[in-house]
Amino acid sequence: MRKHLTKVLLSGGVAALAIGIGATTAMAVTATTWTITPGGAVTGSAGQTKLTDKTTGTVLTCASSATAANLKKGSGQTNPIGKITSVTFTNCTGPGGLHFTATTSASTAHPWKLNASSFSGGVTHGSITGITASISGSGCTATVAGITATSKGKTTGTYTNSTHILKVSGGNLHVWNVSSGCLGLINSGDASTFTGSYTISPAQTITSP
Repeated sequence: MRKHLTKVLLSGGVAALAIGIGATTAMAVTATTWTITPGGAVTGSAGQTKLTDKTTGTVLTCASSATAANLKKGSGQTNPIGKITSVTFTNCTGPGGLHFTATTSASTAHPWKLNASSFSGGVTHGSITGITASISGSGCTATVAGITATSKGKTTGTYTNSTHILKVSGGNLHVWNVSSGCLGLINSGDASTFTGSYTISPAQTITSP
């Protein structure tokens, strides 16, 4: 009886190990080279985007956003796999319907970098780096950067081949240089999160290797 029980337990352990290995192989795998098709110039369009102050809970919402970028082409590509040359926002509002203007630093001369880190099941995980921006409106002004007022920020995100959507979230963004007119809705040094989903055109397929 004891031998039988031991055999069952050992068999179960082997099965559990096999399941664990299977689950691991299904996870995103870190990669160093990428294949991008067709690559080249792309645009992205998003509906509602949000910048949320994680300390106060204040949300700055923009009705739509657009972006332009240039991606590398073909196989064997390394980071950055692309450069974002423009990000614009329209119809941005804050608490109480206050209107704001959001301006970003992304340009041909100072592009944000699109980096890939891992790939699994048609989804590429990565980050956007080099981010700075400013917001202003109704006597309230502030800048958006990284962990210090003079460092550039980063967001994390995913690109899904089947939907052609670049989904942005997370990262290390903070608000800085907040004016007194912001009335405590946001404060210098507050961590913030940007979220948005951009449909990329023409559709891209990114794989690794």
